Amino acid sequence: MKQKEFLETVLPIKDKLYRLARRLLVSSEEAEDAVQEVFLKLWKGRDKMKEYSNPEAFAVTMTKNYCLDRLKSKQASNLKIVHSNYQHSDNLQKKVELNDEVALVFKVMDTLPEKQRMVMQLRDIEQFEFHEISEMLDINETAIRVNLSRARKTVREELLKKYNYGIS
Repeated sequence: MKQKEFLETVLPIKDKLYRLARRLLVSSEEAEDAVQEVFLKLWKGRDKMKEYSNPEAFAVTMTKNYCLDRLKSKQASNLKIVHSNYQHSDNLQKKVELNDEVALVFKVMDTLPEKQRMVMQLRDIEQFEFHEISEMLDINETAIRVNLSRARKTVREELLKKYNYGIS
């Protein structure tokens, strides 16, 4: 695989990989590093990429695995899966998110169990199909649907508590 073909394959998914890494690692810098590491691994194995039926799913799986490894490693002892090291940015988009329900949804998502959080991220945010998520996470579609249902229920309940929508 030549450089041009490689770039045409991986550059369109860069943002998806970053969002997934950001969701798992919390830190922007760690997420950027993770995406760079995954791109490096993909580049080194670029000749094998044609063997994969869905290179995007493969890259997402690599990103997920790399991030989970980082969280488990000794180097990452200062990383947490909560937003404790989240820094507010002057970025207008982030200001808007912090001022509306999206920020709360993300905050609640961060408290979900790992599988529920990843399934919700991949399905509701990244818009992957169930069969693609099944390939990425190596779990069956029924388990994905169950985890997604539980995650959504938890988020919904937390939003109802926060905004007291008809609940006393």
